[in-house]
Amino acid sequence: MPKQLANAVLFQLGWFACVFSPAQPWLLLVPLIVLGVHLSWLSSWAQEGKLLLGALLLGTLLDSLLLNLGVFDFGQPRWVIPLWLALLWPLLASTLKHSLAWTRPWWRASLLGAITAPLSYYAGAQLAGVRLPYGTAPTLLGLTLLWAVLLPLLQHFAWQPTQRNNRTI
Repeated sequence: MPKQLANAVLFQLGWFACVFSPAQPWLLLVPLIVLGVHLSWLSSWAQEGKLLLGALLLGTLLDSLLLNLGVFDFGQPRWVIPLWLALLWPLLASTLKHSLAWTRPWWRASLLGAITAPLSYYAGAQLAGVRLPYGTAPTLLGLTLLWAVLLPLLQHFAWQPTQRNNRTI
């Protein structure tokens, strides 16, 4: 339990550093340190490296798609999301097998994703100065539907290698 708590606290520390980094770019060091601590104390690169990189790539693609669809406005023309938003994805992935392991039944992950992800996006947008051009309610509704599907998929991918390794022939 102490490592699960540490994982949750590290995630929150990284999350806050990311959303405050547009005003203080040096804060981007914090999520990198958090991920380093996670990989050296709570897990390892061999156990979760592919998951963290996969989440970084998937999340960057997904949020960049949302950006290009006009869901987010960062105040300047861009095709790819800023680094601070991209770093939130491996931070989230670092929780899937630790502090969020309890969400493994798909319905728990779906419920948690539908409730917390839109709130996280909203809070992050408010703190980082990101506009939601379609309006708050439609954006949050869309994110609710997206994350009701996305978090269970992320959990599935997080645990898939473990399930394969535990199968007997």
